Amino acid sequence: MPISTPVSTAPKNILVTGASSGFGALTVRTLARAGHTVYAGMRQTAGRNAPAAAGLAAYADEHGVRLHAVELDVSEQESADAAVARIVAEQGRIDVVVHNAGHMVLGRAEAFTPEQLAAVYDTNVLGTQRVNRAALPHLRERGEGLLVWVGSSSTRGGCPPFLAPYFAAKAAMDALAVSYAAEVIRFGVDTSIVVPGAFTSGTNHFAHAGAPADTDRAAAYDAHYKTLMAEVNTRLADLLPPDADVADVAAEIARVVELPAGRRPFRTHIDPSRDGSEVVSAVADRIRVDFFRRVGLTDLLTEEAAL
Repeated sequence: MPISTPVSTAPKNILVTGASSGFGALTVRTLARAGHTVYAGMRQTAGRNAPAAAGLAAYADEHGVRLHAVELDVSEQESADAAVARIVAEQGRIDVVVHNAGHMVLGRAEAFTPEQLAAVYDTNVLGTQRVNRAALPHLRERGEGLLVWVGSSSTRGGCPPFLAPYFAAKAAMDALAVSYAAEVIRFGVDTSIVVPGAFTSGTNHFAHAGAPADTDRAAAYDAHYKTLMAEVNTRLADLLPPDADVADVAAEIARVVELPAGRRPFRTHIDPSRDGSEVVSAVADRIRVDFFRRVGLTDLLTEEAAL
């Protein structure tokens, strides 16, 4: 019989960014039900996201769990610092950061202005850097912790058109996560990259996607791509099996969190559409392991990654 990986039962203090909807909203509830103390980071908790914050409070009362909304705008370092400081003040420590905040845009790549691409990059990539700079000093000082990065199968899998700025930003975030993994492991901080596939329902990603500002350039593509543009979401949805459940992403994050330190997977995929990302990532991650061995840096690999 295969030997199952032991599970850590110690509750954690967890910050999840971008938790007002989508993967984040599902994840904070799943982690809280598992017994952890969870802070759901979101912008404008007293404004636009006040209903989401109130919903979390109601959920916590109904289920008797420790789940709190915390003001967190990943585009501002002061906001990230304040969110982490609140968690440490209230709980004495922070154990896990789940980098989930992100913004999707949908449209012809040429029609997005450079400033729009920079804004997507700021949220999806620089936002993780701001939160890391707020949280990592606490994790490093304690000599333990976990960074979970919510990636995208588009980084290495099938890449449908009209999502270029989002795909580029997620690829950059993935590269940042890979580099961070080696730089924090000697402090006892684990890294796991959880890679969802293209779930077209249950996350509001497509419904809330931004559009290109240059409408004239967007219109120039209509003669050849207008119909295809309208069909992208439908074609992606057609790839999903009937039993595909976006809640599986939250469940996987919870599973990773509860594994013992040093035994967490470096990368795991939840991709019911099977767009090929898992195959390519397996090769890329194996090359990384082999290279680290060749240059004598095996201590920068976790036990699971080195297998």
